[in-house]
Amino acid sequence: MDSARKSGKTGWEAPSSGGGKGASDKSDKGGVDKSSSSAAADDGAGNVKEEGMEVAKDVVASNEEDVALEGEEEEDEEEEESEMSGSSELTASEDETTWITWFCNLKGNNFFCKIDEDYIQDDFNLTGLSALVPYYDYALDMMLDVDIPIDNLSDEQQEMIETAAEVLYGLIHARFIITIRGMQRMYEKFFNVDFGRCPRVYCQGQNVLPVGLSDTPRNFSVNVYCPRCQELYYPRSSKHANLDGAYFGTTFPHLFMLAHPDLIPPKSQQAYVPRIYGFRISKESIYYHPRENNSTSKRRTNATGTTPTGSGNAAAGDAAAVVNGQQGSSGQKERMRRR
Repeated sequence: MDSARKSGKTGWEAPSSGGGKGASDKSDKGGVDKSSSSAAADDGAGNVKEEGMEVAKDVVASNEEDVALEGEEEEDEEEEESEMSGSSELTASEDETTWITWFCNLKGNNFFCKIDEDYIQDDFNLTGLSALVPYYDYALDMMLDVDIPIDNLSDEQQEMIETAAEVLYGLIHARFIITIRGMQRMYEKFFNVDFGRCPRVYCQGQNVLPVGLSDTPRNFSVNVYCPRCQELYYPRSSKHANLDGAYFGTTFPHLFMLAHPDLIPPKSQQAYVPRIYGFRISKESIYYHPRENNSTSKRRTNATGTTPTGSGNAAAGDAAAVVNGQQGSSGQKERMRRR
């Protein structure tokens, strides 16, 4: 019994001790295995997340590139459309350019202002012009951009019609610029110094206005009028000098100043005094009175008895005739005495 107990005790104790260690070892090994598996799972999840983030970044980057490309394509399309629209606008503007605009934009025609078509279409404003302008109807249609049957006209007739249109526009212009609307447009040109400045030094660059010496065409070219010195001058440009003065008339600059009294400048009181070595030239000198001195010199020569050759010969002939007459009368007296 004791031995059984011992053996049983030992048998019970041995497996109990051995079993406890094995279980503990197994439990420890199981714990290690679980922790390692959880760590590996965590690492795998982290790797998956990182890969997912990288994929997401790649997707976002590719989307951004696509958006950028689409934006560039849209910008290119917009630029092309804008260019097409700009070119179409240019062609439309070129097509819409009227004859009046074309004529006023020519070099040397900046003295002209644009006349309203309503003013041209009013027959009352054109009274009497048909007798002054050849091919009047054709010229009027050309000014108003009305189609003209060119096929029935020769080249010379077409040139004459173009010239007639320019003349007709100029004569209408002379009437339009003395109206309220015409003066407003000429005021802008006067303010912008389109007509030039006075060449006189003491006028200090005063703005000038175009004026004609006649209201009838083909008589005088256009001049410029200075409201400060109230004198006329030739335009600086030769192209302006070729313009007919009747296209601006004799009334415009003076009526313009009366309509804008604030533009009337004070008259210049300064005058240039000619000098020689610093001394003024005498007012009685031939420098100021060349014609009067010539006439006085002729009177002096007549008073001294010196005469030109032609008049001297005539006087000598008269004297010879008188002498011969006297000789004839004396001979008759002697004959009467002898008898």
